Amino acid sequence: MHIAEGFLPPAHAVAWGVASAPFVVHGVRSLTREVREHPESTLLLGASGAFTFVLSALKLPSVTGSCSHPTGTGLGAILFRPPIMAVLGTITLLFQALLLAHGGLTTLGANVFSMAIVGPWTGYALYRLLRRFDVPLMVTVFCGAFAADLSTYCVTSVQLALAFPDPGSGFLGALAKFGSIFAVTQIPLAVSEGLLTVFVMRLLVQSSKGELTRLGVLVTGGRTETGAGTEAVAR
Repeated sequence: MHIAEGFLPPAHAVAWGVASAPFVVHGVRSLTREVREHPESTLLLGASGAFTFVLSALKLPSVTGSCSHPTGTGLGAILFRPPIMAVLGTITLLFQALLLAHGGLTTLGANVFSMAIVGPWTGYALYRLLRRFDVPLMVTVFCGAFAADLSTYCVTSVQLALAFPDPGSGFLGALAKFGSIFAVTQIPLAVSEGLLTVFVMRLLVQSSKGELTRLGVLVTGGRTETGAGTEAVAR
């Protein structure tokens, strides 16, 4: 991730675009409603999008036709939930394809599905699950960002394995090959992204407590989060 321009067979590129479209459309509606009802959230929305853009632009060579990098989608998913992150991620991927030659237009649907849809939903689901068990906020933020990053690359490995099955062992052999190569670079990157996301969340707790409370990340009347300087309960 990102899969390079023209790397996927046309049928695969179209199929991933079709699969991604409903999530993006739903996200546009959610984003429009959020901005209309809470215009004060615009600054934090922009910051979440910028966080994703900057982190996902830091690419390292990985396997042929792809690369490894942080994704930055976990933060936005925790703050605004995955549908809105689908839109912010799609915008990020589109601009990177047009301006940085990072990814591509023909592979946009596949890249959106892995980074802007599956990643945010996986990270947010783990975040919510851990909060239900009263896990400290910053631990859940780390785990959510870690899972959003790593799941993106698991899906990318599936996409590449479907497009280029191993001549001898087929899809499973290709999946093992792509997954093992990605793991070398991606697991350390996912850990680093989790730590960076915790750092950013701590800054937001200090500077935007009211907004985080409105978003449901922080609420008054729970236990005090260690090191967060405020009270928080599960979202």
